[in-house]
Amino acid sequence: MTRQLEGQNGRQSKRGELRRGHGERRKLSSVSDLVDAGLILESDIAALEPVGERYAVALSPTIVEAIRTERARGLADGPMARQFLPDAREGVTHAEEVADPIGDQLKSPVPGIVHRYPDRALLKLATACPVYCRFCFRREQVGPGQAAMLPADDLAGALAYIRNTPAIWEVILTGGDPLVLAPRHLRTVQAALSDIEHVKIVRWHTRVPVVAPELLTADLIAALVVPGKTTYLALHANHADEFTPEADAGLRALRDAGLVLVSQSVLLRGINDDVATLEALMRTFVERGITPYYLHHPDLAPGTRHFRLSIAEGQELMRALRGRLSGLAQPTYVLDMPGAFGKVPIGPNYVSQTDDGVAILATDGRVHAYPDLQEPDGDGWEGSAQPSPVQDI
Repeated sequence: MTRQLEGQNGRQSKRGELRRGHGERRKLSSVSDLVDAGLILESDIAALEPVGERYAVALSPTIVEAIRTERARGLADGPMARQFLPDAREGVTHAEEVADPIGDQLKSPVPGIVHRYPDRALLKLATACPVYCRFCFRREQVGPGQAAMLPADDLAGALAYIRNTPAIWEVILTGGDPLVLAPRHLRTVQAALSDIEHVKIVRWHTRVPVVAPELLTADLIAALVVPGKTTYLALHANHADEFTPEADAGLRALRDAGLVLVSQSVLLRGINDDVATLEALMRTFVERGITPYYLHHPDLAPGTRHFRLSIAEGQELMRALRGRLSGLAQPTYVLDMPGAFGKVPIGPNYVSQTDDGVAILATDGRVHAYPDLQEPDGDGWEGSAQPSPVQDI
């Protein structure tokens, strides 16, 4: 599909000007909305309507403005547009792609719960999001036609499961995006988790601070902090351009309320698959008090092959970051294995065995020999193995 700068199609330009002229800021939730806003061409409707019928479409006013801003800079198909505007390629499901690419359903003992690891469980509170990413791994389970919030009976059952499973040390609140729910709903969950003694950590997963910062009211932020627990918020962002002054203000408010902020990002072809863009993103996180946590290899969700790159390409990017960024800004590159086998670190390997030690690939790009010391006996190191200087290979 070809996208052109807003305004190249006169009819679209007129519609867009009408909207902007009235100062209207509203959520766009259909292909026709995108045409009216001048974000896609009328000639693309036939190719995109089937995509919009299968997978949810939603762009918040913040994201609409971000796309217009990057187009004003000459980026007709920039990183914001690629993340949120539907693409005809989404209509093709490839053989390797599956509806539940990380196996949530295989590890769901009761509705709303995914219990993949012994000490932590997901509580999927919502099936709605303020925006719908075109690469979403839960795209078959979110959007219109789904209940916005986990039904009351299912929520009660999910909380009972957590309460009756003492091994659960951390609860991860996700969806969808749980921060689209009203504060009164979040307070119900907040109170319930606060009363469960064995739960020590609560973590919220959200995109709201960067895509819909207006939702971060004082009432909502207060509902996120769970009394008696260490409360984390994992922010999903993939490009430094997602951070606006409004987003920064919301993030400051979250920190001031006592939440610990970490990040998660997805490595995406055409969006952040170069070292300069990733470096800028990680620096942006750290400068705002957000610790880089995960960089996800993209999942095998239907219609998302055009976003994926090889693991070898991802490893090379991580190797390049290691030489350019402080350790404070290094995320863990992970693959969420299909079949519910969990996250596996897949970063580059810097160590290989040799006959008399190991070879280390250093950040200067050179391989150096390092002695592989054996356990010392009572008289010192076994045999004649002694520490020796590191040497170039």
